[in-house]
Amino acid sequence: MQSNQTITLQSLWRYPVKSMQGEQVTSSDISVSGLIGDRAFALLDHETGIIVSAKNPKKWPTMFAFNANYTDLTTNTVTITLPDSTQIKNTDKNINTVLSIALGREVKLISQVPKKPQLEEYWPNIPELENQDIVTDEDMPTGTFFDLANLHLVTTSTLTELSRLYPEGNFAIQRFRPNLVLKTQAIGFIESNWIGKTLAIGSALRLKITDHCPRCVMTTLAQGDLLKDHNILRTAARNNQAHVGVYAEIIQAGNVSCGDSIILLD
Repeated sequence: MQSNQTITLQSLWRYPVKSMQGEQVTSSDISVSGLIGDRAFALLDHETGIIVSAKNPKKWPTMFAFNANYTDLTTNTVTITLPDSTQIKNTDKNINTVLSIALGREVKLISQVPKKPQLEEYWPNIPELENQDIVTDEDMPTGTFFDLANLHLVTTSTLTELSRLYPEGNFAIQRFRPNLVLKTQAIGFIESNWIGKTLAIGSALRLKITDHCPRCVMTTLAQGDLLKDHNILRTAARNNQAHVGVYAEIIQAGNVSCGDSIILLD
């Protein structure tokens, strides 16, 4: 049975290097492994062998000041812009040296996932998160740099509701790093009711909504014009169990473009 809700694809986002700023695109292929080019690379901490993540801002305070975008998707060529606006490509021989100097720790840019990847983890001292589940290495989809699932989406309804609950906060899309932003006319945390349902996007793509997306300290960090704000996470915790958006499994690959209609299937 189809829903009569009006839903469209508002925007598409990919993040070529895990925990760096990414880029907005107007269309993309989405395979069974996720949006093409998303989290294709990550940084490895030479000292610990752990995958670098902005989830540990005490150790990696400048990660969100780095930006990664594709220069050429067909050749998997990514340009990384450093905090001082210097640019370097992943194909440059001195890429690891440049990134290590910029971060103040020895790192290596990798595209192959270690056999036993380990994640950075840090939780701020926020009472509302005392019972929050912690993402572990075992939660990572096999062979990927994703934390819990290959695709993440959020609705404008959820962002609007959070803004209503905490009008002083800036609930910009960039804080939540989704792949798909869905525009809806509904009110409240609508996607929380979609678990187990299927979304049909465009002519081919089919997604099964698998779980809520639990949020962490990354949503509170300063980036660009966005200020550090722990109340962003507190608002989600107090009103929606710290969930913002949902995860999805790709059950049928396809190409999608901004403006595509979306049908919610039971």
